[in-house]
Amino acid sequence: MLEDIKNAPQGSIILLHACAHNPTGIDPTPEQWSEISKLVKEKNHFAFFDMAYQGFASGDINRDAAAMRQFVADGHNVAVAQSFAKNMGLYGERVGAFSLVTESPAEKKALDSQLKILIRPMYSNPPINGALIASEILNSPELTGQWLGEVKGMADRIIVMRESLKSSLEKLGSQKDWSHITSQIGMFTYTGLTPEQVGRLAQEFSIYGTKDGRMSVSGFNSGNVGYVAEAIHKVTSS
Repeated sequence: MLEDIKNAPQGSIILLHACAHNPTGIDPTPEQWSEISKLVKEKNHFAFFDMAYQGFASGDINRDAAAMRQFVADGHNVAVAQSFAKNMGLYGERVGAFSLVTESPAEKKALDSQLKILIRPMYSNPPINGALIASEILNSPELTGQWLGEVKGMADRIIVMRESLKSSLEKLGSQKDWSHITSQIGMFTYTGLTPEQVGRLAQEFSIYGTKDGRMSVSGFNSGNVGYVAEAIHKVTSS
């Protein structure tokens, strides 16, 4: 990753996932983020953060925003595309926010005008329903506290499902190393399954993932994770 950033043309836009990387489930460590920030600065690149899963990596929205805040503290004028679709359960509303860090009030004013020019022919006025729901939650201390608790609950459940899938595979006698399932974070896991094995899961067990082996951990629960483990064990053992 550092090599790619280094080799990118000076002043490139570098797209980064703020947390809970989709699809790999692998996030840089704080020390690695520091290295990335330094290199982006040296190359005069522009950091564009995609933050679709805030809270789903660690269960703490502040911890999950740490990388982006590190970049701002290091003097980067970042762009952030933030979604509340997942962490507020507003899938049908697709509500989010677009933020830019600017050098001055004058630059902010100029960017505001350019954004309005771009927005006008695309959608002009976005639907307000989802934004009102998000606003209601974030402007009420009681609702915010409840929401944060639920986000942590979802993140913790995903972690438990990862552990359950790994331990179930091991109990079934699988000789493969499944440690990557628990070392990854967020909603998705790269299982390491081949396209052929993923195809067998779909055809023989009605379990679906992408051809590269990615599966949604959030779709697992205590009632089906054992079945998923048995199916994975069968397709990886024969």
